[in-house]
Amino acid sequence: MRKLIDSRLEQLARAGQAHLLRKGLKGLEKESLRITTSGEIAQTPHPKALGSALTHPAITTDYSEALIELITPPFEDSADTLAALEDIHRFVHANIDGELLLATSMPCRIEGDESIPIAVYGSSNIGKMKHVYRRGLGYRYGRAMQAIAGVHFNYSVNEDLWPVLQALAGDRRPLPQFVADRYFGMVRNIQRFGWLILYLYGTSPAMSKSFLTGRETPLASSFAEFDPTTWHRPYATSLRMSDIGYRNDNQASLDISFNRLDDYVRDLSHAISTPYAPYQAIGIEVDGEYRQLNANILQIENEYYSTVRPKQITRSGEMPTLALKKRGISYLELRSVDLNCYHPAGISPEQLRFLETFMLLSLLADSPPMSTEEKKTAANNMLATACCGRTPGMALMRGDGAVDLRAWAKELCESMEPIAAALDGDSNDRPYSLALEHQYVAIADPEQHLPSARMLREMRSNRESFAEFAQRLSVQHAEAMRSHPLAPETEASMRRMAEESLAEQEAIEASDSLAFAEFLQRYFAQT
Repeated sequence: MRKLIDSRLEQLARAGQAHLLRKGLKGLEKESLRITTSGEIAQTPHPKALGSALTHPAITTDYSEALIELITPPFEDSADTLAALEDIHRFVHANIDGELLLATSMPCRIEGDESIPIAVYGSSNIGKMKHVYRRGLGYRYGRAMQAIAGVHFNYSVNEDLWPVLQALAGDRRPLPQFVADRYFGMVRNIQRFGWLILYLYGTSPAMSKSFLTGRETPLASSFAEFDPTTWHRPYATSLRMSDIGYRNDNQASLDISFNRLDDYVRDLSHAISTPYAPYQAIGIEVDGEYRQLNANILQIENEYYSTVRPKQITRSGEMPTLALKKRGISYLELRSVDLNCYHPAGISPEQLRFLETFMLLSLLADSPPMSTEEKKTAANNMLATACCGRTPGMALMRGDGAVDLRAWAKELCESMEPIAAALDGDSNDRPYSLALEHQYVAIADPEQHLPSARMLREMRSNRESFAEFAQRLSVQHAEAMRSHPLAPETEASMRRMAEESLAEQEAIEASDSLAFAEFLQRYFAQT
């Protein structure tokens, strides 16, 4: 693979276009649970001072009313992306009335499903739809899984790079078709190599026992007791992405194609329109209250759990599959990144540089179509790495045989070296190459340098439960953010955004004229 990457980068350099690699756009979506100072999930509504969760462009909620989601615009320079995320954090910390943002991906001190309040978005039809969708997730999978937090890394290739790549490939198809195919090539490679992200940056090897409340018997036997309130897997990297985390075994029968855009849209659309008996048994509208949007395999596209999603910016009320079908792919959403509990913003500058390099590896490496069997192998590699990736001698499957995980990790990093050098450009600091070099150190000594090992080591050293560890870091991050308040003009701008979002929600609610049932019927009838 290294030779191929070198060759393609050399072609770009000869064409005088290698600089376009540095102009891809990077954005972030970062989730965090609001918690009390004693560590419980906050039961308070989304603070009005933060604006409307329905319409605010930068501050919303995910599944739970307590699960804040912070969204940055995309920037060419990832330092600008991180600065924007930190500014949003400072505004949030100044307006959550003594509450904290949980530093870890896995929640702690859950008092049963009912302690996880479902997000509310007001009385408009679109607001009701968002709430009912989340209510359906609760009925289908339970609320605890939906309270897990992570970071989504959004990446788009620079628009001017696409025609260059097409010309170098000698491809004469319409450009949008070439772009869609290459984005899906990236998706396939992210699935093939995505276990590396869990290995290097997974930061959830332990969790509170309360996370399994009601599910202890079938699941607890696969964990070791760390202390009376904490489960862990000794060599886990990311329980968030494991069999008890952000997965959906009910979807195991789905075979969504990642080979072509049309096939992907077709398969998702089929799942959204196909009834599923266990969900029919839940009911849709029961005693005048909606339990879910429908009784199909998927209520909407977002219910399909995948480590990476091809995305197009949707218009108001537009189905995501329809947006993809009409306007193609705008960016990829990498969803497998745990919260970096050691950084106040949940992700570090070095991580951002590594992820950008990884995304370009997925673009420049060959990416043949994936069979159903290869997709299963890729999924099993992800699961094995999440559950026990630091196990000495750990092997993954590649092709027809097993390969040592650490040897494969080193091989991938070696293939990323010329990409990192291209991203460094003329910088004497070599930030991308240094970010990559640090990963060689972690691969060589995982128990000393991987964050999943560091978490367990600190918990042992401090004699902390998972909840105590998470609380300590959450307090530290809140203090760090509050000790550097926003510049007055930035704070004023964010207050205006909050006020404008509340006004926009009121306008949407005032303009609604359809009954909710008719609104849903029209939404799902889009063509």
